[in-house]
Amino acid sequence: MAADIDIDIARQTAKKIEQLGRKSLALEVNVMSPDSISKMIQQAEAKLGPIDIAVNNAGILSVHPIAELSAEELDKVMDVNAKGIFLCTKAELAVMRPRKFGRMINVPSIAGKTGFPDLSHYSASKFAVIGFTNTVAKEVAAEGITINALCPGIVETGMWRGDDGLSAAWAQEGESEEDSWKRHQKTLLPQGEAKRRRIWSSLQFIWPVPHM
Repeated sequence: MAADIDIDIARQTAKKIEQLGRKSLALEVNVMSPDSISKMIQQAEAKLGPIDIAVNNAGILSVHPIAELSAEELDKVMDVNAKGIFLCTKAELAVMRPRKFGRMINVPSIAGKTGFPDLSHYSASKFAVIGFTNTVAKEVAAEGITINALCPGIVETGMWRGDDGLSAAWAQEGESEEDSWKRHQKTLLPQGEAKRRRIWSSLQFIWPVPHM
């Protein structure tokens, strides 16, 4: 099942799942709304059966130095990135705990491990997800449920690429967006590549492990 506030994105992901020979479902969800999340879980279980594995990956980003960061922008980023993970985790645990089984992976970021200039609000939200995940994992560890945080480096998505992405925002004088992207890959991922399939491989490694 794929869920997103943009139903078209959810449908694209669901289609890719179906191409692997699996059943899937695309749902529109607002992670800032408990009612929307509850409806998502009800629909998913009605169509696909019990939720055994959940990956919480909603996130938004904006670039502002602290002097230009408004309280409204801080709230917006924290609501999606941190509160959204909290609400999804709580709702998913409500259906996992009675069955004494569940595998949950919350996805913060490398920005939850170290700070980056102009991303104080974003980093704060991701640090929050790591602390929250670590704490809740200990609360439910004895109930057959594991919760882990996966912190990607940089990934080739709209957060990084394009005129509104970090590659453009952090380009040096005279440097193109493409060259900035290549430079940041070398700096932040010296042994890897910024492909989404690498994240998928990591998720597949984590969720079968019973004590992780």
